[in-house]
Amino acid sequence: MTDNWRTLVPLLALVVTAATWGSHPPTAVVVGLDLLLAGAVLAAVFHAEVIAERVGEPYGALTLAVAVTVIEVGLIVTLMVAGGEETETLARDTVFAAVMITCNGIIGLSILVAALRDRVATFNAEGSATAFATVITLATLSLVLPTFTTSKTGPEFSASQLAFAAVASLALYVLFLVVQTIRHRRLFLPEGEEDEEPEHEPPSRSEAVRSFALLVVALVAVVGLAKTSSGAIEDGVKSIGAPQSAVGVVIALLVLMPETLAASRNAVRGRTQISFNLGYGSAMASIGLTIPVIALASIWLEGPLVLGLGSTQIVLLVLTALVSSLTLLPGRATLQEGGVHLILLAAFLFLAFNP
Repeated sequence: MTDNWRTLVPLLALVVTAATWGSHPPTAVVVGLDLLLAGAVLAAVFHAEVIAERVGEPYGALTLAVAVTVIEVGLIVTLMVAGGEETETLARDTVFAAVMITCNGIIGLSILVAALRDRVATFNAEGSATAFATVITLATLSLVLPTFTTSKTGPEFSASQLAFAAVASLALYVLFLVVQTIRHRRLFLPEGEEDEEPEHEPPSRSEAVRSFALLVVALVAVVGLAKTSSGAIEDGVKSIGAPQSAVGVVIALLVLMPETLAASRNAVRGRTQISFNLGYGSAMASIGLTIPVIALASIWLEGPLVLGLGSTQIVLLVLTALVSSLTLLPGRATLQEGGVHLILLAAFLFLAFNP
């Protein structure tokens, strides 16, 4: 009976999402929606872990990352269609925020938690470096190059450039999935885990299918409630004098809560590699799936599609690339590395609201 809430909360959240979709609820209602959103996040993490136990890693982390990102992409497109020219930078802001939150927030938090547990957080340097190299390449091709191309004025791709970025992003992501799940799966597992027998029987197929369905319901509800709260988010951003781009940051923070919680739970258990899989996998999926969909959506979207980062954002991305490379190289990290990544996240969040 104690586990019934993990079934009831996602279903209730989905019903509330449908009932409030397209509305602009008052602050008191938004607070209630956010509490329900938090419950849906907790349920989503539980069901993702059930699936992970059934299919094994790294498939479990991959399932959560892809599921969240697919729904996140749907949210971005929905908001851009409804918002018109005011949302011309929403895709860029949300995707870049996802990269910074995952590569600095999730990774930094995971290192911090694991280092507090074992003094040193250990992970597979080869697998993690491969994942991060893919993330930084995707981010550069899709978010940095538009700032410097000359076919169109402003930080935008031409139609052919956007098509190339979409194909390249999808190709790199699919190639990584093949490497992660087939060719070099051992590089993305905690040390020695591939040889260990499971401590208990994995969930049955029916339990896994049920959890997958509830995971999808929970994630749809999370993103739907975030969308419903977006009006209050925009009002709050305007009230403190923050730029419109901060809206994308808040949305990314909300939709990445399931991965953040799942990563920290794995770090508490000493499974830092799985936490890294979640972090880098989410960043990769965010770019590798969002850019192709946005490229297709640009056919009917009105107004410009701004993808190029500003100078401050590029500096933060370059610094993240340098710090992450040094963190991953030894295959082990201490509290210091975790703290550096979290400070980078704090700098990003501060400058997002105080550019």
